Amino acid sequence: MSQAYSRDWSTGSDEPPFDPRDERFILNPYPAFAELRTRGEVHWHGGLGMAVAVSHSACSSVLRHRSLGRIWADALPADRFTAFNLLHRNSLLENEPPTHGRLRKLISAAFGRGHVERLRPWVRNLADNLVADLADSISSDGAGDLLAHVAAPLPIQVIAELLGVPDSDRGLLQPWSNSIVKMYEYGLPDDQRDIAERAAAEFVAYLRELIALRRRRAGDDLVSDLVAVTDSDGARLTEDELVATAVLLLMAGHEATVNVVGNGVLALMRHRDQWDRLVADPGLLETAAEELIRYDSPLQLFERTATEEVEIAGHVLRPGEKIAALLGAAARDPLVFAEPDRLDITRSPNPHLGFGMGIHYCLGAPLARIEIVAALEALTTRLPHLELAGEPLRRSEFVIRGLRALPVTTPA
Repeated sequence: MSQAYSRDWSTGSDEPPFDPRDERFILNPYPAFAELRTRGEVHWHGGLGMAVAVSHSACSSVLRHRSLGRIWADALPADRFTAFNLLHRNSLLENEPPTHGRLRKLISAAFGRGHVERLRPWVRNLADNLVADLADSISSDGAGDLLAHVAAPLPIQVIAELLGVPDSDRGLLQPWSNSIVKMYEYGLPDDQRDIAERAAAEFVAYLRELIALRRRRAGDDLVSDLVAVTDSDGARLTEDELVATAVLLLMAGHEATVNVVGNGVLALMRHRDQWDRLVADPGLLETAAEELIRYDSPLQLFERTATEEVEIAGHVLRPGEKIAALLGAAARDPLVFAEPDRLDITRSPNPHLGFGMGIHYCLGAPLARIEIVAALEALTTRLPHLELAGEPLRRSEFVIRGLRALPVTTPA
């Protein structure tokens, strides 16, 4: 996730290569990215105050280079964003070695206790039930919102089950996540920043109670294993690290999956031959999931900060300077992907950067893939004749790319 929370929009002395607030750009950023690639692999963006990489090669270098790190800087003023900053200071995603290595080892050990495989049949059943609800909505109203019925509730329920959040509390999670992640956008109004901090504070307080409960009475959930896990020296995660890990899993897991499913089904509806092919051949589910991640990236921008002088595709960064990998641009690079603007659910290999690269590669990628495949399987099985029922409503944010509503129906 980006660190856009503390930046005000100003174009500076340079004309920015794109405006992340422009509705036309948000609707379809890919032509702008393609034009930028013809002029170079890295460009200075005065509005963002950093360089942006637009080729697959340059973005890969940004994500892998060990002199480009996730260097956390508090949202300011720090005393106004205490909960938001706590979550990120203690996050696996926002730390570099040696802290990153310690956290990843402990969290991976907890994940390695079979949680992904434990959830596989549960996720498949959940997806089927959610699609059945969508089918009922279509039957009664003539149309249904795929976001509301399937894409949004699926990852929330999965992460809640993973963490052991009681059914009665699961309705709290999505509003908290939605509010917090808005801090990653550029030029966020002050009232939205305050809402994000309140959501972070409420989420922190809730998780402290859940952790205390699991210390007294362990279950078969990930929080219980995170509480119990130790390394070879007997070290454990601190409570703040436990809280930050749980929040990271929710926000990253929810935002990625909901937007892959939403963006992806929209793409399939607009490329009917690919939808029909997937309906006819369930063996393509896994390659289809990878192609949907590539085709319309749910996370468009990921920042790094130079810890020493670094050169990326001819652009030199001094210590402290930032560069962003534009993941959506990398995913349409014709030097890596044949006919990159064409949706091809058989595309293989598919070296998209949707889950990152290097030491910050997404820990939850296997679970995310299970969710996406389960959603596609349930949709193509139960609603093979699905079609759009109107124009989708797109979110107004650039960094996290997704929809607010996706109306769908089936022929009468």
